[in-house]
Amino acid sequence: MSLDSVRAFFASHAPDVPVIVTEASSATVSLAAEAHKVLPEQIAKTLCLRAGEQILLIVTNGTARLDNRKFKDQFGAKARMLDAGQVLAATSHPVGGVCPFGLPQPLPVYCDVSLQAYDEVVPAAGSSNAAVRISPQRLADLTDASWINVCR
Repeated sequence: MSLDSVRAFFASHAPDVPVIVTEASSATVSLAAEAHKVLPEQIAKTLCLRAGEQILLIVTNGTARLDNRKFKDQFGAKARMLDAGQVLAATSHPVGGVCPFGLPQPLPVYCDVSLQAYDEVVPAAGSSNAAVRISPQRLADLTDASWINVCR
C-alpha cells in the first residue's frame, strides 16, 4: 500500500516528520489547502512526467504552472504527462496522493524554485487524504532533489 511505503520512508529517514491523515480528501490543491489550513501555494504538488524516455518527478507550489519552454530547455525534450495507470506503476502512489517519498524504485526528483517562497509546504503522502508538513529544503534533501526553475 502506498501510504505504508511513505510511512516506512519517514520512519527510516525522518522519524520526526509525522504523516498526517485527514478525514477530508486532499486530492486537489484546493481541497488540500482547505484540509491543512494553508495557502494553495503551500501545497507541494508532485508532477509525474516523461522527458523523452526518462520518467521524473517535479515538485512545485500548488498554483504554479509548468512552463513548456523552460522544461524543454532544462531537459531537452517536451514534457509529457503520464496517465493515472502509468503514474501508479512508476510511483506506487495514486493520483491525488503522488509524492516523491516511498517510491518502489528511484526516480529523478526536482523541486521547482516556486517552493522556496514558503517556510513550510505540504506535499501529499501516498494517498488522497495523507500529507506531511515540511520545509522545502528538507523535502529536497530527503529526496535528493535538484532545484530547477521550470514554472511560470
